[in-house]
Amino acid sequence: MRRIALFAVRSRYALASLAAAGLVATTMLLPGAEAPKSAAPKAAAPQAAAPATAAPATAAAVRPAAPSKLQHPDDRVAPWRKNVTVKLVGPAGERHTSHAYYVCNPESPDGRRVVYFSSTAAHAHIGDVVMLDRTTGEETVLATGVNAEDAHRGACQQWTLGGKAVAFHDVQNGRWSVSVVDIETRKRRVVAEEHQLGFGQGDDEWLPIYGCHWNPGPYRDLELVHAVTGERRTVLKVSEVETRYADWVQKEFAGKQISIFFPVMSPDKKHVFFKIAAGNGGNIYMSKGASRRQGIVAYDMTAQKITWMREKWGHPAWHPDSQQIIEVGNFLFNSSDGTTIRIPELPTLNGTHPSVSPNGKIYVTDGQTTSFGGGLGEWGILVGDLRGKHHVLLHRFQNNRGAKSWRASHPHPAFSADGKRIYFNVSAGDWTQLHVAELGDEAVAGK
Repeated sequence: MRRIALFAVRSRYALASLAAAGLVATTMLLPGAEAPKSAAPKAAAPQAAAPATAAPATAAAVRPAAPSKLQHPDDRVAPWRKNVTVKLVGPAGERHTSHAYYVCNPESPDGRRVVYFSSTAAHAHIGDVVMLDRTTGEETVLATGVNAEDAHRGACQQWTLGGKAVAFHDVQNGRWSVSVVDIETRKRRVVAEEHQLGFGQGDDEWLPIYGCHWNPGPYRDLELVHAVTGERRTVLKVSEVETRYADWVQKEFAGKQISIFFPVMSPDKKHVFFKIAAGNGGNIYMSKGASRRQGIVAYDMTAQKITWMREKWGHPAWHPDSQQIIEVGNFLFNSSDGTTIRIPELPTLNGTHPSVSPNGKIYVTDGQTTSFGGGLGEWGILVGDLRGKHHVLLHRFQNNRGAKSWRASHPHPAFSADGKRIYFNVSAGDWTQLHVAELGDEAVAGK
């Protein structure tokens, strides 16, 4: 395995493909998809301060970061500038491998294993949930014949019960269900039918679930399901959202019935944010028009109250403090009072999916590299200081091929629990492949 030297962010470096012991080190990345409408405009140049952006309509006025924050002598991003290894996760082969999403760490809580979706189908809609032992390189298939909604999030596979089990959803004979599989016994059990899976925390025993966004039927509320017993709890009724934001709901969804969609639990497991959906009914879900989805709502499950709402959904992710939410455009929102900070002097990439390191000091995001001189279809992985200014374009690659799904696979970078590894999907060739960027033994992320 070779170490990949990281050049200055404006430089273009040659891409290489290396092989060793079933691992392929590579700097080639995959095909890009059209950037979401919520993505912030790109910076004029990577060194320049990011262009001014108006605060979201429903948020408090943007509070600029104090100028003194830019005088920090230390560079938290420094460990990611050199001695970083980028390699393929798992054995190479003619198949797609992808982790679920940027809000979900694919490593087990103890860091010993990685879970991902594997498919030999061109569109990557059907495949297996696979577990990899990081020490031995051995793969274990936990579930076969799993049908996914798209290649964008796979089966939403994720760790639960402290790493003793993996949860995922799939559809069989037109019926959706959420399953949990024990990694030792390989026993699979369905814990919820007619539901899909949001994203919980790997050390928790409860999983957030919701009714199918295109046709939720009676399951329009936010629910939690116990990963062992299958007990279900209603956390928040959608009627509370309808009442509190009646004018916005009417304007945004034109009188259609809405449901709670895509809940994401906070690291402390006391808060959750989610999107609102209005489905078009029927059974056609492989379409961007299957439902209209918009807005972000934060809910405090301990106080049992909605704490914040924003009318536009970008690509939000929890900060490890379980209060702040990072968003497209280098924004940090406080989910308790709506206070908004624009992280200064950082570039913005189109199509970004930002997530914060476990120590809360740096963040990682993906996106199209046009602001760094990249050509059509080139994407990159960028690591930045949450105080602003310092950043490095860690890896760049073509991302316009891979799985031929109706909803493209994106890199969706996510940190490991110890902050030393970043997992991301690459679609540079015929197959979308899961990669990991890893710090050298002497480096510690964010220090």
